[in-house]
Amino acid sequence: IRDIVPARFAVSSFDLDLDVLRDQIAALDAVSAVRVRIRPGGVLAVNVTERQPAVVWRGPAGTLLLDATGHRIAMVTARAARPDLPLIAGAGADARVGEALEILAAAGPLSGRVRGLVRVGERRWDLWLDRDQIVLLPEEDPVSALQQVLAMDEAQDLLSRNVTRIDMRNPARPTLRLAPAAAHALRQIRSLFME
Repeated sequence: IRDIVPARFAVSSFDLDLDVLRDQIAALDAVSAVRVRIRPGGVLAVNVTERQPAVVWRGPAGTLLLDATGHRIAMVTARAARPDLPLIAGAGADARVGEALEILAAAGPLSGRVRGLVRVGERRWDLWLDRDQIVLLPEEDPVSALQQVLAMDEAQDLLSRNVTRIDMRNPARPTLRLAPAAAHALRQIRSLFME
């Protein structure tokens, strides 16, 4: 803020344009709100409310910190710079940070396994888990679809099985994709019963 304040001090408070100063400070990515005033004794007071990072976004412009509204806060050199924040990726993900945070909150029981959310076609999300498992969520009501997956996992340990994709794009008809080794074993078992 000191670098962008163009005034050289000591300056008469009548010569300061507080509106211009406020606009320049408010234009900083990390600033959510700013209040500029002259305090008694001619002291320039600048009160700033900083934006709080909510997610790390890998997008077309690089890796950025975004707040809960999707506003850019700062660029980061690597994902490892903020391992405490969830990762989102894909074009248009910055415009849907609120929805991403809802999905991540619903994924609470899986929080230790969540690697990130990927925005697909700027219309829906894929939830990436460790062990290369992906939950393909629908455009409408992705939280409900994720809750359905969590219920299936609780009832049948779905996510501990050798499943690579859980397709919930049509929540009325969940579809599973087995890992290649599991699919091969299933074909062998079926062939035994077909003979």
